[in-house]
Amino acid sequence: MQEEPYGEFFLVNKPLEWTSFDAVKKIRNALKIKKVGHAGTLDPLATGLLIVCAGRMTKQIDKFMGLEKEYTGTFKIGETTESFDLEKPVQFVADPSHITQEQVEKAIKNLTGEIQQIPPMHSAIKVDGKRVYESARAAKSVKMEPRTVFVREFELVQFKDHEISFRISCSKGTYIRSLARDLGEILGVGAYMSSLCRTRIGSYLLSDAKELPELIEELKARNTHENI
Repeated sequence: MQEEPYGEFFLVNKPLEWTSFDAVKKIRNALKIKKVGHAGTLDPLATGLLIVCAGRMTKQIDKFMGLEKEYTGTFKIGETTESFDLEKPVQFVADPSHITQEQVEKAIKNLTGEIQQIPPMHSAIKVDGKRVYESARAAKSVKMEPRTVFVREFELVQFKDHEISFRISCSKGTYIRSLARDLGEILGVGAYMSSLCRTRIGSYLLSDAKELPELIEELKARNTHENI
């Protein structure tokens, strides 16, 4: 009797400073198969839920990527960076001490629903066959076209010490760093994303994800048992 082709997906809590590819590589090595990929990149400075597909489940990657995402994190106002996160040095923009919570809530409303968003230059989007972050690192200017995205929820959790804590539910292709940039522009004082965690992809929750080291040990142990 012929066995069904192998297929499996994993919910992983991506560690801080790891690339999504780093996580995929670790799982690929533990499984000892080539066909492994992730459904939606998380930047190195973001943590949270990463769906990794293996074997025949890689055919479902586009389906997973199309699901709504939810994030929590913080935006810092009064400053910005070239990448709109902490990948690049922080630069002072303007004193934000006059900004009120009411102003922040009003600005958030302008960034909720269907909006036009320009992706950040430091992103993996391809323009003319080249990833724009490569052009950005080479100090080359690339014209980025706005994209339509949908921000279903943009909740202000807390506003304290010039920092905005948020929870955002949004469509595929939404850049949270771009929301930070746009919020800073609306407020007139600049902003950048100081932390980010993806908590949900569709109905899949971060609370159900495994820590990467734990998953790797499980997969290695499983392979060892199967080879006995």
